[in-house]
Amino acid sequence: MCGIVGYIGPKDIDSVLLVGLQRLEYRGYDSAGITTICNGELGIRKKVGKLRVLDASLRDEPLKGNLGIGHTRWATHGEPTEANAHPHLDCQGKLAVVHNGIIENYASLKEKLIEEGHIFQSDTDTEVLSHLIEKYKAKGDGLKDAVLKTLKEVKGAYALGVISEDEPDKLIAARCGSPLIIGLGKGENIIASDAAAILNHTRQVVYLEEGQLGVITRKQVVIYDLEGQAVEIKPQTIKWDAEEIEKSGYEHFMLKEINEQPGMFKNIIRKRVANGSIELEEMGLDNEQFLKVSRIIIQACGTSWHAGLIAKYILEQYVHLHTEVDHSSEFRYRNPVVDGETLVMAITQSGETADTLAGIREAKSKFLKIFSVCNVVDSSIARESDAVIYTMAGTEIGVASTKAYTAHLAALYLFAIYLGRLKWIINDQEYKQMLDQFKKIPRLMEQMLSNNKVILECAQEYYQADNFLFLGRGLNYPSALEGALKLKEISYIHATGYPAGEMKHGPIALIDSKMPVVCIAPKGEVYEKMFSNIREVKSRQGKVIAVATEGDKEIAKHADQVIYIPEIDEIFSPILVALPLQLLAYHIAVLR
Repeated sequence: MCGIVGYIGPKDIDSVLLVGLQRLEYRGYDSAGITTICNGELGIRKKVGKLRVLDASLRDEPLKGNLGIGHTRWATHGEPTEANAHPHLDCQGKLAVVHNGIIENYASLKEKLIEEGHIFQSDTDTEVLSHLIEKYKAKGDGLKDAVLKTLKEVKGAYALGVISEDEPDKLIAARCGSPLIIGLGKGENIIASDAAAILNHTRQVVYLEEGQLGVITRKQVVIYDLEGQAVEIKPQTIKWDAEEIEKSGYEHFMLKEINEQPGMFKNIIRKRVANGSIELEEMGLDNEQFLKVSRIIIQACGTSWHAGLIAKYILEQYVHLHTEVDHSSEFRYRNPVVDGETLVMAITQSGETADTLAGIREAKSKFLKIFSVCNVVDSSIARESDAVIYTMAGTEIGVASTKAYTAHLAALYLFAIYLGRLKWIINDQEYKQMLDQFKKIPRLMEQMLSNNKVILECAQEYYQADNFLFLGRGLNYPSALEGALKLKEISYIHATGYPAGEMKHGPIALIDSKMPVVCIAPKGEVYEKMFSNIREVKSRQGKVIAVATEGDKEIAKHADQVIYIPEIDEIFSPILVALPLQLLAYHIAVLR
């Protein structure tokens, strides 16, 4: 989740870099730093903690120049310290590197470099890059060629920004597995790991492809492959506005994006459900190709994986398609038994998730068709897929995915209904009923969000708990997983999602009067089973927070708190269930 910014041009370098990093704060970080070149000399400033600490240091002692790189770090190799913060220098302090990703063979490279006399100052994997570049420069290579030779030695993922005192009019960028964008300005150019850091300067951008390196000066950008051959530049225009990355009066991006979900759904319905039918015109595969599919393998990460689990239920129920759901980080390394009628589906918000991208490449190596559900138009995964549905969630800044999750669900539901109708498993009457229910969702979401006070009171009751358990069944078992993920990733409370029927196979031993248990129990096929699970929790003095359908008075007799969702067909309940779980996690995180 680290952030990269680099700039060459006439503007005040430290402020450009700092503002760019501030635009990337949502990615999460524990330290930050910048390096600039002024009058041929490299200056560096690194601090642990928030960007305001770095900002205060720069106000006291500014770093000048017209060329620089900056970075916000989320620790992977080495603790959050100033020494481990980026940028990282070579032995002579003449060149600097910022890096997103992980260099998998850094240990062997570091050992060899130490034997050759290089002195390391950090515990990071990144520092091997600066020393490798130094090594090749010492042999007479220019900066571009030294970086190219370095990249041929490393294994893993990287997005890089590199500058050197020896070539103070040049910025090097490179990408493999981690996204990197070059913004094209007038008399200036900028690089960033996300378009949010570029919009203040330009809307014309180049998305570096896998295995590409950019040599950037004030007036020119030249892109090379890893063999050093120049490749054609394909500029694109960013169409979304800078206002989309503002908080619009909300205290945090997460709260803003939770509240954007009704409007987002209205837009999806307006564009996707027109004249009583589903429009998926951009998919890329025709109906005949979809009708030949006999099996779907969904591969995704994190929240997108949870959306995939719900897709499994609806695809098997309404399309009668055998569906598997795999973690991308596992799928890319296994050898599934497949045939030509297997469709691999990738679900991703960014379209750049490294494991998911690797997963589709593995599938393509087996000559399988790739169908992606993605939010970002022209992202790597979208470009490399045979078919795609764009989720139209808009820009999501919050680290904990909220609106992208429900947008994924919207796309997956519409795809399943579309395919079910195409195969005549869903008849005309069922099709109309399902779309009528789908069209109600924005209004029901607004109704759900108006219930915020009840959720806040629930958070106030339990925000000091050390552990949470989330239970669900059927379609809402993935909702339990998603609720637990949201809570732990932003509040740092240990939380686990479980299928409620498995509670007695171990987790029940952990339940006591200090354990809040979120039980997802809307009206539906498994409601009675969930009710029995609630009684089991209460028999062990557990604190029950029930998510239930409006009007369910009986459940209130057995739960300590009840968060009601509006009534809707059970098949669509995960969409509405998502909102109170997001708000519960948000309020607990704020209270802590």
